[in-house]
Amino acid sequence: MNEPISYRVLNAHALPGLPAKLTIQPLKDFGARMDASLSVHSIVVVASEQVSCPLGEESAILNLRNSVYYGMNPVGTRVWNLLKQPRSVEELRNTLLNEYEVDAELCERDLLGLLEKMRSEGLIEVRGVATP
Repeated sequence: MNEPISYRVLNAHALPGLPAKLTIQPLKDFGARMDASLSVHSIVVVASEQVSCPLGEESAILNLRNSVYYGMNPVGTRVWNLLKQPRSVEELRNTLLNEYEVDAELCERDLLGLLEKMRSEGLIEVRGVATP
């Protein structure tokens, strides 16, 4: 895994007829986080108020609550596809470690960062905590 797991916000108002002309905004600070921080034991899943589709090796996600599109790089797309079923963060991390050559600490840190951003944007839900 040479590139960090990431996504970028796509300006939904500049998308009159996908893929005509996309305006890509840089990743921004998403402000206040939820009270409880995620851990490797958190169970996460995609939120119900979104739709997504593949775009080659990447994917686009539309948050139906705020009408914002998000673009996921190939590694982020793999995470997104795994999130379609409730899984623990530990399970997600272990899958990525098996599929990519990456340092375990770096993988966990990047994954938790991505999941926190996705949660703050309403793209995923935390369903509880797995028992260790």
